[in-house]
Amino acid sequence: MKYSIIVPVFNRPDEVDELLESLLGQEEKDFEVIIVEDGSQVPCKEVCNKYADRLDLHYYCKENSGPGQSRNYGAERAKGEYLLILDSDVVLPNGYLHAVSEELEREPADAFGGPDCAHDSFTDTQKAISYSMTSFFTTGGIRGGKKKLDKFYPRSFNMGIRRDVYQELGGFSKMRFGEDIDFSIRIFKAGKRCRLFPDAWVWHKRRTDFRKFWRQVYNSGIARINLYKKYPESLKLVHLLPMVFTVGTIFLNLMVLCGIIMFCFSSTKSVGCILLLLGLLPLLLYSTVICIDSTRQNNSVKIGLLSIRAAFIQLTGYGCGFISAWWKRCVCGKDEFAAYEKNFYK
Repeated sequence: MKYSIIVPVFNRPDEVDELLESLLGQEEKDFEVIIVEDGSQVPCKEVCNKYADRLDLHYYCKENSGPGQSRNYGAERAKGEYLLILDSDVVLPNGYLHAVSEELEREPADAFGGPDCAHDSFTDTQKAISYSMTSFFTTGGIRGGKKKLDKFYPRSFNMGIRRDVYQELGGFSKMRFGEDIDFSIRIFKAGKRCRLFPDAWVWHKRRTDFRKFWRQVYNSGIARINLYKKYPESLKLVHLLPMVFTVGTIFLNLMVLCGIIMFCFSSTKSVGCILLLLGLLPLLLYSTVICIDSTRQNNSVKIGLLSIRAAFIQLTGYGCGFISAWWKRCVCGKDEFAAYEKNFYK
């Protein structure tokens, strides 16, 4: 068998239904699907039963241990030459597997990954979040399929790897967050060939509201410090930008607040106006750039306006997680699990 598609699931039967439906339409048919139910309270077994006679589908249920260990559980039972790791909230275009096969025939790779984008059926909030996570203006360009100057590190929402390489490297670690980047770093350290497959893209739903999106990017900020503690050389200048943006945003908002106070309650109203303008202008300029670019891409002013909120949530959420983890791990000296004891999914 050529491909084993491994999907960890936690309380998302509706998403699994859409993913399995998209697998029925694949041009390439040489694959199996392994669904690993990770201790869900709302299982997807009935959904999987709908597709049991139309797909080579294997359903497993286990105690909750997080997505990384659930992927390892599925990999241990896989038969394919290549393991394709997908999140449960993705949907595949019909040519996804064909695009992977074409890339592998053109140039072999030990590991690979593809970009993501928003589907027309997504809500406006999901499209705004997708824009934020793929835009050059939010440091998310590579997730939208753009070439990058640095190495390409596959992410677990759309990752492929040879099964023998997966076994050689021991699969995903027990890191609480950032286990996919940790795995990608180990792939490079082992001298394996890793490439971006730009045409092997997926529709990625991500989070359905801004509160969940904040938590997601906050955890990503935590993960970056955890990775730094494990691989100090992995921290690049670009990883500091959301932290700088967060600190700068706080400073600009304080400047605006001081300007308002001085304008309303002080005799130096001109100074208050200057502070107000200096604080507001950078925020308004950045918001305008985001709104115009997203409106152009999505053909919707509403999505453009929502993208402003999504961009600020992405950058400040990541920045706050980064700062919090830096304080707990680098200043207070706590280890990864002592600092973050909550269940991965909660």
